[in-house]
Amino acid sequence: MTDPGELRKNILRNMMIGNWAADKLGKTGSDAEAYADAFARSAMDPTQGDIYGRLRQDFDAAGVAQSDEQILAVIRELTIKAGGQIPSGGGRSVDAAQAALKRNLMSK
Repeated sequence: MTDPGELRKNILRNMMIGNWAADKLGKTGSDAEAYADAFARSAMDPTQGDIYGRLRQDFDAAGVAQSDEQILAVIRELTIKAGGQIPSGGGRSVDAAQAALKRNLMSK
C-alpha cells in the first residue's frame, strides 16, 4: 500500500511537471489544465510511472526542443519542490490547496 503522504507529493509533483510541459507544448487554458490533470492522475496509476518517457515522447511528437538533461533537471527540481510543500506523516491533515487539488483530481 502506498503511503498517503508520498502519493500526495507525487500528485503535486506530477501536476507541476504537467503545467511545465503544457507550457513548453504551447497548450493554454483548458487544454493546459487537462494535460496537467492527466499527469497528476498518473501518479495514482503504477503503470504510468515513466514520467520522463512520457515527456520525451510528447516533446518529440510536438517538435519541442528539450534535452534529456533539461527534462531530468526539471523532474528533479519539481520532485524536491513537491516534497517541501507537503509535510510527511500520513495522519496529518492537508492544507486547503492540497485538499482542493485532491477534489479536483477525484472529480474528473
